Amino acid sequence: MKAWPVLGISLIQVILFLAHWFLFHTWISFWPGSLGFPLSIDPPESGLRITLFLLSFLFVAASLLSFRWNNLAIELFYKFASVWLGFAHFFFLAACLSWPVWYAVRIIAPSHAAAAHPLIGMGLFALALAAGIHGLINARIVRVRRIAVRLPHLPEAWRGRRAVLMSDLHLGNINGARFAHRVVALAASFNPHIVFLPGDIFDGTHADLDRLVAPFKELTPTFGMYFSTGNHEEFHDTAQYVAAIARTGIQVLSSQRVTVDGLHVLGIPYHEATYPLRVRATLESLSPGPEQPSILLNHAPVRLPIVEQAGIGLQLSGHTHGGQIFPFNWLTRRIFGRFTRGLHCFGALQVYTSTGCGTWGPPMRVGTQPEIVVLAFE
Repeated sequence: MKAWPVLGISLIQVILFLAHWFLFHTWISFWPGSLGFPLSIDPPESGLRITLFLLSFLFVAASLLSFRWNNLAIELFYKFASVWLGFAHFFFLAACLSWPVWYAVRIIAPSHAAAAHPLIGMGLFALALAAGIHGLINARIVRVRRIAVRLPHLPEAWRGRRAVLMSDLHLGNINGARFAHRVVALAASFNPHIVFLPGDIFDGTHADLDRLVAPFKELTPTFGMYFSTGNHEEFHDTAQYVAAIARTGIQVLSSQRVTVDGLHVLGIPYHEATYPLRVRATLESLSPGPEQPSILLNHAPVRLPIVEQAGIGLQLSGHTHGGQIFPFNWLTRRIFGRFTRGLHCFGALQVYTSTGCGTWGPPMRVGTQPEIVVLAFE
């Protein structure tokens, strides 16, 4: 293994360990009785310490195993680790809030500080638990977004036609074949004329790929389905993911362009989009120009100045998940600006960034919603 993955994994593990240590320290400090609260209970410190210590290694261990093997035991282990990671995230936020809230109470009402101390901890940790449960439920309810799109020079034959955009399904240990079947059935209910898939169909873990994408064989839009790779298809052995997708009848666009009844559809792989010069060179060779209707599948909402200069009419992206879990929606907003989610214009270029169908890591969504998008051409 190269040095940078080892360093990255080690850094993530250190962060998780420190977060769990802080969680333990806060929970013990705010346990009823820690400041003489009447319901004095001795906190099971040693058991809690050992439990949180082991839980801090759970997600990294499950991820490493799932990248190499696939069986029921690993799948269940990965699911448990992912769910715990989500709850740990919200418990960590609760722990971070507990201290400033208590210090504020000590300043404002010092005579009530001792009594308020355990109540603050219990209240915030209860809210964290509720947020995690809400996130689990919310992530399973895929919404439908209906967007009207007007492309310059669009042939009359395309006006009134429908396209379905599905991004970031992340099929793997969390979102399996049943999830794929449910999402595909939802897409099929709109009788789309064409389907766009801008990356991350797979989660990147070891899996029975053909079984996961088999439901796509049931989706038969008039003008086909088109896909470009996301970062998760490029974690390792991209060819196996692409081959499984192609076997369903989905056309994979790897720095390629196809013309569909007068509409030009282009796709660039995720790794190509990380290099501005490559994107410029690719689009210079593929773009039909601003006088022709064109749609670009580009997994992340990036390289927009280059895409606009190439005369592309509409870019379809995903990748951001809209942040997926609070407060990461703030982070994605800082990185991608208004192009984090929804339909926006960059000069003459229109960009739609989907929040995606699935999840990565914790199978939760708080502050965002999973979606498929129905595009109506006008």
